[in-house]
Amino acid sequence: MTDGGGTEPVLVVGAGPVGMVSALLLARYGVPSVVLEAQPERVLAGSRSICVQRDVLDILERVGLGARVAEAGVTWTRGRTYFREHQVLEITFPEPVDSAFPPFVNTPQSILELLLEDRIAGEPLVDLRRGQEVVGLEQDGDGVAVTTSEGTVTGSHLIAADGPRSAVRELLGLPFDGTSYPDKFLIADIRADLPFATPERRFYFDPPWNPGRQVLLHPQPHGVWRVDWQVPEDFDLATEQANGGLDRRIRAVVGDVPYDIVWVSVYRFHQRRVPRLRVGRVLLAGDAAHVMSPFGARGLNSGICDADNAVWKIALDREGRAGPALLDSYDLERGAAADENLRVTAETMRFLVPATEADRARRLDVLTRSLRDETARVEIDSGKLAEPFSYLGSPLTSPASPASPYRPPEAAGPGTLCPDARLMAGMRLRELVGPRFVVLTHWCPWRPVDRWEHELVGQPIPLEQEDDDELLVTALGIPPRSLVVVRPDGHIAAVLREPRPPETFTPLVTAALRRATGWLPPE
Repeated sequence: MTDGGGTEPVLVVGAGPVGMVSALLLARYGVPSVVLEAQPERVLAGSRSICVQRDVLDILERVGLGARVAEAGVTWTRGRTYFREHQVLEITFPEPVDSAFPPFVNTPQSILELLLEDRIAGEPLVDLRRGQEVVGLEQDGDGVAVTTSEGTVTGSHLIAADGPRSAVRELLGLPFDGTSYPDKFLIADIRADLPFATPERRFYFDPPWNPGRQVLLHPQPHGVWRVDWQVPEDFDLATEQANGGLDRRIRAVVGDVPYDIVWVSVYRFHQRRVPRLRVGRVLLAGDAAHVMSPFGARGLNSGICDADNAVWKIALDREGRAGPALLDSYDLERGAAADENLRVTAETMRFLVPATEADRARRLDVLTRSLRDETARVEIDSGKLAEPFSYLGSPLTSPASPASPYRPPEAAGPGTLCPDARLMAGMRLRELVGPRFVVLTHWCPWRPVDRWEHELVGQPIPLEQEDDDELLVTALGIPPRSLVVVRPDGHIAAVLREPRPPETFTPLVTAALRRATGWLPPE
């Protein structure tokens, strides 16, 4: 069907954030792509996903957009939670000392998409084609052929990022099992000058102006606020607009200040997932693979992490450097991440939208006790915020070897996302991540032993200047004569300490690199 790589592009279906990030990451690897989008033009309606997590900003920075996305948004470092008229919880995120970005930035999806599309317009390796509804799909051991309303396009692989109503998923015959919640959520973007000293997130349980349900308030750029009301199943937006009910809801939040409605819509939330994220040369990402409630900001952020995981594996597969287990590891790693996100968001929805008398009673008990008992406040669940998933059980991750028994800190062990800090060379570690593997050596003489290792790694980066590299060495918790292997997506593949006798060290590092590229089965 194709040459399986070389000059053949990778096909990306869907020109939302996940699809466009996939294409730009592929370009960073020198891989051409064709992005097929069914819509003839972009519809920039409403904020939709708004909360971008710090580590996802790092991914966006690899394609030249992290700083721009952060600058275009609103940084918030405080979240307040209320029960009725009482504040019961406050969380704060300190300004980072070891990262280029703040913990969370609220940048509406519409702005993110404009920035991505502008970046794609200047990238010759990305061919974005609109009005290309996918109606057919075939694949074999060499490549993928997609039939659209405009003809047939072939490529070496396909990333399906075409959203919750994915045409690719349907053509593959994959079910999308899960749960839909009966309650609706009214979402409005409102421009108003609210009297907050600094931007902050506010969550209201059972406020007097939405009894028995909740309201979420998020800041956006240019004086716009995102308000989410939980509303009954029989809520009708047109009726609410006609009878003044919508104005009364908004006034309860903003008070007497003037306001403008920028966008308003009604949603139901779902918890769904495909049974597998890889079918041959097709990898499903983002909402095409999994959907979840937005409380905790895990949808868009996890979708971009899907893209980051998929792209480096496709790039190695095209080059012939990938072992037989590498593409399969996409399903194992990102499937486990989807399961964790669905578990966390299901627990949140159980608290936000209790379906049984027992759950309703528990929620009321927790919120009531929280008024006077600080220990009850940890049980309040308004959404555990997104965080990077660790691939601890991945077949690509090397466990500690009996010959190299050092155990790194849990927060920087094999499978975790590498910490970030400035290196003695002046760059940050995460700026060096991808398209190659990165090997950090700490007073360790290891060097690539053959052409394969050299092409995979290049030259190792020494951490030998105590003053300059102290933050990173401390974060990794590595003693002298140690080595850390970092994958192209920034996750740590191995942490090894030089054993005795030292000549056995080189085979250990080779084994870790082979495992991380899918050549060795898990132990």
